[in-house]
Amino acid sequence: MVVAAAARRARDVGVGIDRVLAVCGVMSEERYLRAFANRLGIRYESLEDTPRAACPLGDDLMVETVAAGLLPLVIDGAPTHVVVARAVTSPSMKARLLRAPGYPTSIRLTSEARLAAFVHRHAGEAVADRAADALARHQPEMSAASTPRCAVAALAVLSVLTILGVWAWPRHVHDVAGTCLAALFVSWSALRLWAAANAPDFYRLRDHVDDAELPHYTVVAALHDEARSVGGLVAALDGLDYPPEKLDIKLVLERDDAATRAAVAALRLHAPYEVIVAPDRPPRTKPKALNAALPFARGRFIAVYDAEDEPEPDQLRAAVACFRDHGPELVCVQARLTIANADDTWLTRLFAAEYAGLFDVFLPGLARHRLPLPLGGSSNHFVTAVLRQVGAWDPHNVTEDADLGMRLARFGFETAVMASSTFEEAPGHFGPWLRQRTRWFKGWTQTWLVHMRRPWRLWRDLGPSGFLVFQLAVGGSVLAALVHPLFLAVFAAALASDGSRPTALLFGFYGVACVAGYASSIVLGTVGLARRGLLSRAWVLLTIPVYWLLLSAAAWRALFKLVARPFEWEKTPHGLARTWRKQG
Repeated sequence: MVVAAAARRARDVGVGIDRVLAVCGVMSEERYLRAFANRLGIRYESLEDTPRAACPLGDDLMVETVAAGLLPLVIDGAPTHVVVARAVTSPSMKARLLRAPGYPTSIRLTSEARLAAFVHRHAGEAVADRAADALARHQPEMSAASTPRCAVAALAVLSVLTILGVWAWPRHVHDVAGTCLAALFVSWSALRLWAAANAPDFYRLRDHVDDAELPHYTVVAALHDEARSVGGLVAALDGLDYPPEKLDIKLVLERDDAATRAAVAALRLHAPYEVIVAPDRPPRTKPKALNAALPFARGRFIAVYDAEDEPEPDQLRAAVACFRDHGPELVCVQARLTIANADDTWLTRLFAAEYAGLFDVFLPGLARHRLPLPLGGSSNHFVTAVLRQVGAWDPHNVTEDADLGMRLARFGFETAVMASSTFEEAPGHFGPWLRQRTRWFKGWTQTWLVHMRRPWRLWRDLGPSGFLVFQLAVGGSVLAALVHPLFLAVFAAALASDGSRPTALLFGFYGVACVAGYASSIVLGTVGLARRGLLSRAWVLLTIPVYWLLLSAAAWRALFKLVARPFEWEKTPHGLARTWRKQG
């Protein structure tokens, strides 16, 4: 009776019966596959006692066998192919297998878990090397691994030139620098207002995609010090409206994080969940952990979530529909991130308004015109093959999301923003907020330095409009935060001056720049909150001037950190929210 029901479910969903039984917890994948191999008249290969010498591939190529689902071996001098279950459990593939040359002695069956364990056991160093160093080795110009020297040199040269200029021509340097900075500040604000005016209606799921037509989907969450949050994350992933038989969920843990590992173990997870231990080598960052899971991803698409995330149940279906309805150039879909604990503190209220302006207004406005997007760090949905092609995440960049968004654009790919939301927790107190924002500013600076190594090549890759967006959206965000207190100081000095013409001119420049910056933030936040039905909370945006001073403190702290500890990942604690309201 159970097997018959599982067989019907397998036909409806378009998977093998083994997957249905494993996900339901009725029968282990191992037990079913042993019986299935016996029925086919072939041997089931556990790979437990198979020596490394039996595989003729090098370690790096061996890692590729997981995605391919095929492991070549030489057993007793004869070529043998070990095939994972997903390749043979459908009737059509079973028929092809039975016609294979040398069948049954040349073919053996194994599970995906057994193959992954074999690769981890014998090619673990190759997996670690890919996770930590592959991008820096194969595409060094795209990696932040060498950014610190560039940053130190740039800051040193800029400092020397500024000192010499002020000493030689104090008035001229002051006027020229102030005018240029004010112009950049106003341009950054203008871009934000332009995006607000051009933000489109979101892509919405217009029709239901049959389960049998849905592709396999990998979900990855890198967890570190998340014992409080992992239960909520698993509950949210269990609530996804997607066939669990077609899900492949990877929880990437750190080897020394005993609390989180114990919390995961207590959940007694089975398929579609899999626990992966991140390589114990520097840098210790989220992107390195994500890279460690990528070779083992089985889905056509891959989504990234954070520990505190609660995506809307239809998000994966919406992403599939978005990919399906656009051309092959669309390789990434960004969901809207929104703050669910906005009622906790003043900081969380401003954070919520800021996120509403960014993910409901600014990024959709850029995406509408196919401009490069600095991605958010969560709820990114990628075409897995393309993600591998472009080098995946940079483990040395502490805002790997923004960097990857720009790299995708440089390779000629597009990103869209969809209506589906993911609810997140914002830090409610200054200390955690400051450390998080420091990491963001540091990572945006890394991203700017990496992609500006060859400005003319960046211009060619992104085109004039994309190049301008990169300068303003990435570099401009950092520069605006850095110069804001200087602008305020000069503005205040001008107010107290004697009203001479040069002073009045600078007063005008700096005044316009400050007003434009505040106005753009208020407009973005107000439009975003209105889209979420939260316009009554827009009053908090009147405190933007105070918030910007805090952002400036984080930006200056980030510059120090970039030089002193460039790859340090300042962890944001989760599971501390006092309120949780999902709207929009």
